[in-house]
Amino acid sequence: MSKEMILEKQQQAIQILNEKNIDMWITFVRETGNIKDPMMDMLVGTNATWHSAFIITKSGETIAIIGSLEEANMKTVGTFKTIIPYLKSVRDDLRQVLIDRNPEKIAINFSQNSSLADGLTHGLYLDLLKYLEGTPFSDRFISSEEIISALRGRKSQTEIAIMKEAIAHTLQIFDEVGKFLKAGITEKDVAEFVFKKVEERGFGFAWEKEYCPSVFSGPDTAGAHSGPTNRIIKPGHVVNMDFGINYKGYCSDLQRTWYILKEGETEAPAEVLHGFNVIKKSIELAAKAIKPGVVAHEIDSIARNYIVENGYEEYPHGLGHQVGRAAHDGGALLAPKWERYGNLPYMTLEENQVFTIEPRLTIPGFGIATVEVEVVVTKDGCEWLAPNQEEIVLVKA
Repeated sequence: MSKEMILEKQQQAIQILNEKNIDMWITFVRETGNIKDPMMDMLVGTNATWHSAFIITKSGETIAIIGSLEEANMKTVGTFKTIIPYLKSVRDDLRQVLIDRNPEKIAINFSQNSSLADGLTHGLYLDLLKYLEGTPFSDRFISSEEIISALRGRKSQTEIAIMKEAIAHTLQIFDEVGKFLKAGITEKDVAEFVFKKVEERGFGFAWEKEYCPSVFSGPDTAGAHSGPTNRIIKPGHVVNMDFGINYKGYCSDLQRTWYILKEGETEAPAEVLHGFNVIKKSIELAAKAIKPGVVAHEIDSIARNYIVENGYEEYPHGLGHQVGRAAHDGGALLAPKWERYGNLPYMTLEENQVFTIEPRLTIPGFGIATVEVEVVVTKDGCEWLAPNQEEIVLVKA
């Protein structure tokens, strides 16, 4: 992430602190080459070895308390206005910064709902308590979840522009996969084809290469988060692929569906077309309801109910997640009110959040029909960043 974009996100963080009336936000880390707090790339732009506190205040200060050997690097990176190097312990400088500012609310990176806001390890938390022993500050800790959810979720126009580029490159690879597909090759053959295209163009993968892309052919396929297998693609199979790239530090996440024609067929069977069209319509209905202020689970219910009403089982996951610097980003989740999702389905949508919409259903005897699109929430609705798939793509055997 460039220095300019980090400074842009820091200014956005200051606005969020004021909006939520939080005095100070501390990202407390050590040895980030081993365990990196998810916010380091967005807020700092470099690693830290010794105990380090990266502080943003409601008044607009940015303070880095770091090991003395990293002072020169921190100055070169140029993302924090005030740099305080220490030699023997972070304790005294950290305590003094807090005493001088006397914050009433101090956000630190722990969360029971969001992994992106849970970067503070238990050991580091115990260290914080030890360093602040005898002061009132450890009693003022709150979770930074609200800050991080807003900061990662509310995309700037610069971020959205990069994500649009990532989507365009991803859709091009999908088109090339459609031309490569045929009966007789395996799911792994498709994945290898995608690997080659990604690497030729210098892109990264949006998630672990082991299952990016995920490729599913025919009935009784592996689960949604499984990697491609040696299953042979055959006539009569519905084939779908889940795939995204990492481009300039931002991810795409899309899915498309094909049908492999049997000998003599010129179109997909009626039950395949019906299943695909139910998916397409459920996405359209969900997108139509997206706007700021809507509770996330309400959007999931629209697509889920439509699919069930058309005679299919409900999909075993949420309808959509936010996308950004990670494939699964932000806070609010378009998901049902299941315990496993914590409070994320109860959060409201905000302008400039980018969501996937990705329902799925099983077409008995043929495979899985699914499409995944991306939309950005606008002030009165949403804009499609990746278009819906209007028709199932037919592949001659």
